[in-house]
Amino acid sequence: MQKLRTSIYLLSTVLMLGSCNSALQSFKKGQKKFENGEYELAIKEFQKSSSANYETAKSAFLIAESYRLSNRMLQAGEYYEKALTAGSRENDIRFHLAYAQKAQGKYEDAAKNLEKYLSGVPSKEFKNKAIAELDMLPEVLALANKKTFIEIQPVSINSSGSEFSPILIDKDLIFTASRKELTYKNNGLPYLGLYRAPLNSPTEVGTPRLFSTNIFKDNANEGTPAFTRDGKTMVFARGNTGKRSDQSPDVDLFISKLNDGVWSEPELISVSDSLAWDGSPSFSNDGRTLYFSSNRAGGKGGLDLYRANIDNAGRFGRAINMGADINTAGDEMFPYVSGDGKLYFASDGHPGLGGLDLYMATRKNGEIQVEHLGLPLNSRFDDFGLVAIDSTKGYFASNRDSGKGDDDIYYYENTQPGKKYQETPPVIVQKDPAKKTIRYFLAGIVSNVKNEGIDSVRVAILDNESQQALEEVFTKADGSFGKIRVEAGKSYTLVTDKKGYFIKREPFTMIGKEIPLEKLTKAENDTTYYVNISLDKPEVGIEITKLFHIAPIYYDLDKSNIRNDASVELDKIVQILQDNPNIKLELGSHTDSRASTDYNQKLSQRRADSAVEYIISKGISRARIVAKGYGESQLVNKCADGVECTEEEHQMNRRTEFKVLEVK
Repeated sequence: MQKLRTSIYLLSTVLMLGSCNSALQSFKKGQKKFENGEYELAIKEFQKSSSANYETAKSAFLIAESYRLSNRMLQAGEYYEKALTAGSRENDIRFHLAYAQKAQGKYEDAAKNLEKYLSGVPSKEFKNKAIAELDMLPEVLALANKKTFIEIQPVSINSSGSEFSPILIDKDLIFTASRKELTYKNNGLPYLGLYRAPLNSPTEVGTPRLFSTNIFKDNANEGTPAFTRDGKTMVFARGNTGKRSDQSPDVDLFISKLNDGVWSEPELISVSDSLAWDGSPSFSNDGRTLYFSSNRAGGKGGLDLYRANIDNAGRFGRAINMGADINTAGDEMFPYVSGDGKLYFASDGHPGLGGLDLYMATRKNGEIQVEHLGLPLNSRFDDFGLVAIDSTKGYFASNRDSGKGDDDIYYYENTQPGKKYQETPPVIVQKDPAKKTIRYFLAGIVSNVKNEGIDSVRVAILDNESQQALEEVFTKADGSFGKIRVEAGKSYTLVTDKKGYFIKREPFTMIGKEIPLEKLTKAENDTTYYVNISLDKPEVGIEITKLFHIAPIYYDLDKSNIRNDASVELDKIVQILQDNPNIKLELGSHTDSRASTDYNQKLSQRRADSAVEYIISKGISRARIVAKGYGESQLVNKCADGVECTEEEHQMNRRTEFKVLEVK
């Protein structure tokens, strides 16, 4: 019996130590992800350590910080409260909790936490902001009870992702959306890109398409475009591909010009600060001034609004801060100058209802006056990116809880111009989720390399589970197709086919795209998701990796066997060859610079042969693929003989690539 008790004790001790070690590893992984700005991944690791009761208070606090730094204040508030309950003594926790409570409309609770924060030892960074928030509270409470005669309606392109920064160009709505294939590790959403869609009515928008293939990086966020009045010059923000030296995301401003119907390759503009976050640009009406937001040194607080003059040669002058009348200790973003010269912008530093609110700045008698735009343009959520069609109507974006997704685009119109505030009758909404339904649809556009729609393309949608074709449609003259009914929680493949083009398969999943019923305000709801498919013509010499989103396959040092990760990519090549029987491919293999030139030539040939044999084993004829070794003659980086490189850098050279040798 004693031996049994001892065994049980030892087993329980081992299990306990194993659990502690696992929680410790999760916490450390979370810290690393947090430091790298990969907040969505950090949250998952901290939740593991918290559920194992390891560093409960610290884990909850870092989850809250991850939500806050990825702009999800409602979720942040829940975990700040959990951290306080668990005994967290983080210095600024009550300040951040107060901001989260303000975003929930809990203004009095927010005030209490700000008072507690100031009664302690507030940090220099947030002390003045906390004092300002308390001073603004009476004004905020007054704003919460004032509603304008403006009515708002959601625009039809909204999805469960993000759509924002709308702007009208040539009867098209240009906007920013999270619709790329790769996921941004900061917030767990797809990377942002630029899209355009025809505007059929103020709220009904046609099928969105990619704005330009020249302005598209699949592993970067791109958005918030600004155009000159003639629509031929655009400045936009691109970033989040790495980190500054101070660990802030690298977001910069780029310029592109329209020549013969094609947008030029973007170039970094001189006014962008390499040490700062620069974004949300906007041109003045005459195109001679660029307004933008930046956290560069010397500002008034977080993000400030700046302006830079543009000379006749298109050169940018120095950036000038727009002053303390507009900029605060908080963030000011998304400037826009209307046709009548009014400056609209978003801020969380002026008196507001919570998150970013919309404001209008005008100059009267030589003084700048900033006016809150009231309800319903503003809410306790983030409201931003306003563009005015005229003095009574326009568009803006918001992440308010009545929307479909993260950020949504809304159309607004003043029903009684000249009048300011009205009585606020209660809004009746359907609150019982059991009485709500939603249908999902898929639509899209098929375009060529010039971003022109391709007509008469056969589009078949396959159910990935059954591999059965559910529906076949053909694209219209503008390349658009849809709407095709899809189901929540399922994954699909779109197969596009037209003579003279590659047959292409495009994945689409509804997993994670379901809209919670409790977020819906109507009993019956429809939502449409959009895809953009680019088709290319088979040409000799063309690299197919980028066309089909295929990564080069990699090899271990001095090895030629096919790794598990490489087999995934080779299976895609097999599918391409099966779908396109008229092409012949070269599999070109390479080595890093280590070892002799002669040895590396032979090693690369063995690698190419291994890849070919793998493809043949899947049923592809040997006559359709050629193995060619290039040795170390085509390095993709600096890692030549005698240059010190990391193993990861050498790995990039040990690869096989794929190009078209023949088209029948």
